Amino acid sequence: MRVTREQWARSASQPRMLLLLLVILAIAALFIRLGAWQLDRAALRGAAAARETEAARLTADPIPLDQALRVGQDFSTDQQVRKVTVSGEFREQVLVPDRLVDGAPATLVVTSLWISDGPDAGAMIPVLRGWVAPGDVVESGGVLRPVSAAVGETLAMPPGHVTVVGFLTDSEQAVGGAFPGGAVGAISTGQLTNLWGGPTFTGFIVMSDSQPPSSLPAVPPPSYSQQTGMNLQNLAYAGEWFLFGGFALFLWWRIVREDAVRRREAELLAATAGA
Repeated sequence: MRVTREQWARSASQPRMLLLLLVILAIAALFIRLGAWQLDRAALRGAAAARETEAARLTADPIPLDQALRVGQDFSTDQQVRKVTVSGEFREQVLVPDRLVDGAPATLVVTSLWISDGPDAGAMIPVLRGWVAPGDVVESGGVLRPVSAAVGETLAMPPGHVTVVGFLTDSEQAVGGAFPGGAVGAISTGQLTNLWGGPTFTGFIVMSDSQPPSSLPAVPPPSYSQQTGMNLQNLAYAGEWFLFGGFALFLWWRIVREDAVRRREAELLAATAGA
């Protein structure tokens, strides 16, 4: 039976219904509080799991790059901070200014490594070889150049065959705008492919060691925790508690409606009996 808003409101305004509403609101508030607690637990457990995974990957032995990531393969948390090794030849290089390394201003040094063997031979992967101080390079003639011969030697790519050990991380978003020659705004694999060509990867390597050794100071390994979310089990529990809270309010609405229907039926019976 249909009831009007006025009929529903009369039932809802009864003292016993208002008292029931207070009880249900208290229950709903408890459910919502439990849901919020589960959200906090989800975040904490997700962060704890990320720290454990990061620690394990940072201390692991390196594996061949082709066992962690292949050309064109989508990058995911399965690859993030994987310690890999790969051999090839350095060919091209760009600088990424206006960055921070351990809180200090820095200019990053990114080099193309053309892989020499394995299933991805002939492909290119960007390698973050290290960094220099912003004052070590200066724009001259529209190109970012080393300020001295000593800095130039530090920046120089080692010739011939090299072996790189480092940590995989996801490509950065490309940054538009005008940059001096030899500089880019981000370590974007897509943007670097446009510069250097060749089949490439969806991530790049943050180098920790190489043969021959590099004279550049290394950039700290990437973070794993930035790539992860919440613990899914606790997130599901939080959703259940929020659902219970909503159901408690729906239950009160349903009880009020049923009371309004009974009152309406009683009024109709009384009117029929008096006719």
